[in-house]
Amino acid sequence: MGDVGPYPWLRAVLAAFAEEVRGLGPVLDVGCGPGEVTAHLAGLGVDVSGVDLSPKMVEHARRLHPRLRFAVASATDLDLEPGSLGGILGWWSLFNLPREVLPEVLASFACALVPGGHALIGTHVGAGDVPRTEAYGGVPVTWTTHLWQPGELGELIVAAGLELTAQLQLPASGQLRPQVLISARRAPEIAPGR
Repeated sequence: MGDVGPYPWLRAVLAAFAEEVRGLGPVLDVGCGPGEVTAHLAGLGVDVSGVDLSPKMVEHARRLHPRLRFAVASATDLDLEPGSLGGILGWWSLFNLPREVLPEVLASFACALVPGGHALIGTHVGAGDVPRTEAYGGVPVTWTTHLWQPGELGELIVAAGLELTAQLQLPASGQLRPQVLISARRAPEIAPGR
């Protein structure tokens, strides 16, 4: 689900996200892969950069989108400054994090957002874990896809310090499992006297 090409609902979610974060500060696409979603957001007027754990993916993203900023980094070791981001994106890039690690990563996302900043998380829906030995059309890999129920993931996002703002569930289609996108924000600051 990394690409947004033929998926109008995914493009609509990204357009809404862009509208919410535009002008709040920079946006970070965590697990950006080849940078397609990063580039899509940049085309919507968002000041966005991407990070990915794979040096090869970052190299590919830089080649495909030379005007954008990409770096090698792990979602578990981003060292984000508190209140430094208008938005943060986990576009089908967090499902391979161990279940016990995801809450800490989501908390780091929440801390990095400015008041009113938004996070958008997309993942596979289901129960249990699915070991993977190949991906991307037959490329050998070794990872586990951790499936999440939308309510369960929503609870983790709230526990991390964010307010849920929207959720889009996509049914299984072809060989794709059901999917969910959850939008959340850091609470805006309330002006004194209100």
